[in-house]
Amino acid sequence: MNTEKILEFITEKTLEYGPKLIGAILVWIIGSWIIKVITKSFTKLLTKRNTDVSLRPFLRSLVNMLLKVMLVISVLGMLGIEMTSFIAILGAAGLAVGMALSGTLQNFAGGVMLLIFKPFKVGDLIEAQGHKGIVHEIQIFNTILKTPDNRTIIIPNGGLSNGSMVNFSNGDMVMIEWTFGIAYGDSSDKAKEVLSRLMKEDNRLLNEPQPPVLVLSELADSSVNFTMRGWIKTSDYWGSYFDMNENVYNTFDKEGLSIPFPQMDVHMHKQS
Repeated sequence: MNTEKILEFITEKTLEYGPKLIGAILVWIIGSWIIKVITKSFTKLLTKRNTDVSLRPFLRSLVNMLLKVMLVISVLGMLGIEMTSFIAILGAAGLAVGMALSGTLQNFAGGVMLLIFKPFKVGDLIEAQGHKGIVHEIQIFNTILKTPDNRTIIIPNGGLSNGSMVNFSNGDMVMIEWTFGIAYGDSSDKAKEVLSRLMKEDNRLLNEPQPPVLVLSELADSSVNFTMRGWIKTSDYWGSYFDMNENVYNTFDKEGLSIPFPQMDVHMHKQS
């Protein structure tokens, strides 16, 4: 009698859960195949968009994991397992972790966006978040800049992806600019002749995509300002910038041109 009840119970449960189990297995097989197709398509998209090579495996694994979690939840739901409470607990835990790591997650998302959309690349000269330097490395959470005096600047990707940024580079070239002033009363023609000569002597300044330019840019409060602009290789930017500052300072002194500084005249009137 007990044996008959056991067989009856097994038969009843097999009829009840058998179709669900077969359906869940089929969903798992088909879902796994679809996940593989989606993952391969996503990988091709990353390659087509020239996404950073070091980021591709991470993004591929992330997408694959998320899709498999969704598939597992679907399969367990088909088997009749109550997932509402599980999902609620998982959501609450995810919310708590997300709030605790909000800054880190923001930097992570910013790093992913930077690596996907590429507003700049390694080797570019950029100015952002109050810092200026050449991009040395783009990491998941931070971007590393190098300054000419070999200082390392670490900028969180969250603020970098959401804030304003200036990219001075155009491929492997960048526009370089100087502003030099002479005193009122000095010869502007003499200053232009000296500055033009110094620009021609710097072989790092390029004639393409356009030759260097020298203009009288401003009649300032204490000086007559000249602006020089030209194209230069990104790797030569800081060397040329500092050398020109030194050459102008030394040459102006030899040529009798003075570099003014702000001054204030104070007049005292004696009252009887």
